[in-house]
Amino acid sequence: MTTPSVYHYSPPLNFQNWLHDHQHRLQPPVGNQQIWPQSDLICTVVGGPNQRTDFHDDPYEEYFHQFKGNASLLIADRGKFERVNLREGDVFLLPAHVRHSPQRPEPGSLCTVIERARPAGVVDAFEWYCAECGGLVVRREVQLLSIVEDLPKAYAAFYDSSDADRTCAHCGAVHPGRDWQTWHRRCAAQFPQTAEN
Repeated sequence: MTTPSVYHYSPPLNFQNWLHDHQHRLQPPVGNQQIWPQSDLICTVVGGPNQRTDFHDDPYEEYFHQFKGNASLLIADRGKFERVNLREGDVFLLPAHVRHSPQRPEPGSLCTVIERARPAGVVDAFEWYCAECGGLVVRREVQLLSIVEDLPKAYAAFYDSSDADRTCAHCGAVHPGRDWQTWHRRCAAQFPQTAEN
């Protein structure tokens, strides 16, 4: 068995220089970039702003370090939503399987997110919920191979679906799909604790 070199992933890097070199990928439409693509830890830098209504079901914990600007996580749990604020300088450890939707309204905000690589057979899921009643509308399971490339495909599969496929089975409301502003406005009206503050 060959022992990997101490520089298997890269020599030590200057994080500020790395941010400078990748800043064009840390904004829409890409928004994120993985630092070491072949590592056992998925170390990603995520930039704002974003436009998300999906909720991620990660089979493992996620570590967040909001090192520039502010952000938050919307949490979906048993038909209700709550907001966890991530202020500049905050670190936060999210337990496995907690449905969360990262919200990054501030342009130029930056967060390091560290997750475990998924072995074959361990799937992530992305879920979309009704902003009117909190019911689950759609769940899509994904064998995540690339956090940078696979997420946009999962989003597109939902956003390009028909109104019928985005209709809440619990109350009949239609999820607005790509119209993220409408979803957030409806959610804040029905669940005031989720309103941005």
